[in-house]
Amino acid sequence: MSGHSKWANIKRDKAVNDAKKSQAFSKLSRLITIAAKQGGGDPDSNATLRLALEKAREARMPKENIDKAIKKGTGAGGDGVEYHEVIYEGFGPNGEAFYLKGITDNKNRTVAEIRTIFSKFGGSLGGAGSTAYIFSSDPENPSFEMEIPNDDIKQTLLKLIDELDSHDDIQDIYFNFDL
Repeated sequence: MSGHSKWANIKRDKAVNDAKKSQAFSKLSRLITIAAKQGGGDPDSNATLRLALEKAREARMPKENIDKAIKKGTGAGGDGVEYHEVIYEGFGPNGEAFYLKGITDNKNRTVAEIRTIFSKFGGSLGGAGSTAYIFSSDPENPSFEMEIPNDDIKQTLLKLIDELDSHDDIQDIYFNFDL
């Protein structure tokens, strides 16, 4: 039985799952805070908050965390951190368009981190309006889509999307290609 520890295996899996939950809860908490800040803390009169609460319940976010995020958004509680909605636009390694929506407490830090992620994969962060026209009517249905020529580029784009998605401040990612 040397080297066999059931708890070691459970602990390893639990750590990975807990990290994913924590990241999801952080994103949802910011979303709830912004929704409560913009439209008030009553989900009956704030459709954005109601939608954010539904997402939180789907992710099985604890009620205490939800209540704390609502209080932070309405100004009744919190640690004085103010969140801002941000939009970033960028290009992939072959000119693929990206449109990112996020919530951050520090715009300068976030823009630097997003720029670093894009440059790591051969892309670049664009200026305001550089890709917005592609996603203007509906971000989920861009006005045109690009064909990805080979599997190497697809793998690079998948890694880029995965890294952007794992960033705490990014809420939604839209792009104009089909994987």
